[in-house]
Amino acid sequence: MDIPGWFVWIALGLAVLQALGLIPVIRRLRGSDSAVRFKARLDLLDGVGSLLLFGGLLLSLMVSESWFWLAFVGFALLAAVYALKGVHWLRARHRPPA
Repeated sequence: MDIPGWFVWIALGLAVLQALGLIPVIRRLRGSDSAVRFKARLDLLDGVGSLLLFGGLLLSLMVSESWFWLAFVGFALLAAVYALKGVHWLRARHRPPA
């Protein structure tokens, strides 16, 4: 499959932007509040899962070897993180305000 060169540059640019988006998340991990650190961990796993998914898809298109398994790992990680975020959102929604 022949992928146009401009697609590769756009994909690499988006991957760099995703990686740069992890910098504020890593800074939030150093905070003193445990709730902020937990949300930062979830956001970090979200970013890593997105990079794995994106990288696996890009590598499977560009390299003759199959790197599609990397995309499956990223998808599984994203699904787990979003499920956990949804559970925490529902628990906070049903909890009466103090």
